Amino acid sequence: MLLTRLKTKKTTIPETAMVLAAGRGTRLAPLTDKTPKPLTEVDGKALIDHILERLIAVGVKRVVVNIFHLGEQIEAHLDGRTDVEIVISHEDSLLDTGGGVVNALPLLGSAPFFVINGDSLWVDAMKPTLERLAEAWHEKTMDALLLLHPSARVSGSLARGDFTMGPLGDLTRREERRIAPYTYMGASILHPRLFEGAPDGAFSLNRLYDKAQEAERLFGALHDGLWYHISTIDDLETAREFYARGHVPDVPFF
Repeated sequence: MLLTRLKTKKTTIPETAMVLAAGRGTRLAPLTDKTPKPLTEVDGKALIDHILERLIAVGVKRVVVNIFHLGEQIEAHLDGRTDVEIVISHEDSLLDTGGGVVNALPLLGSAPFFVINGDSLWVDAMKPTLERLAEAWHEKTMDALLLLHPSARVSGSLARGDFTMGPLGDLTRREERRIAPYTYMGASILHPRLFEGAPDGAFSLNRLYDKAQEAERLFGALHDGLWYHISTIDDLETAREFYARGHVPDVPFF
């Protein structure tokens, strides 16, 4: 086929996003006893502000933020922001990732939306990461599209990975006692239909990812930039150090 006859899919960037900011961040204690994890700073900026800047840069108009643990601090931090519409989804008890999104569904609309963990911190490469994620989204074949990072570049327990990926981007969960080549980064595009029949109360989004995998509607897109997984105090200090020195790695990737 001649290249001139190839058709490219028009990219539609979701205009709505949800940032998951309700959790306790217990592995960052005692820091998170007084400061919610999304307000933890790296490079002089709260994690949630890093995320909002990435969302705004690709054209997101409305961001739903769920809150519970020290939620009044997050709400006060976001109050008065004028560069994007912020909608707060209050939780009376912790609903985990899946329950948190279900609780916020009336605020998210009927179109696909971004869902990003409130501690997800990445560095774009040549093109904005969320734009690349949107380019990989195909509504007819997908219910969930997860942003993935090569497990070989992830330190600590997460180095076991989460998924294997087929030639078309279809995902399969890592088998027990095995290593998987790709790790979920906590950023995704989800379609509201994924939540049809979802349980009430607290539950993990992993239950719905498994449901999508069974229906062959779970896919992944590979991140081509840097990612800092922030789970512990050591992780946080590592991210701060790498930002301070311009992201130069201790050992070259290639």
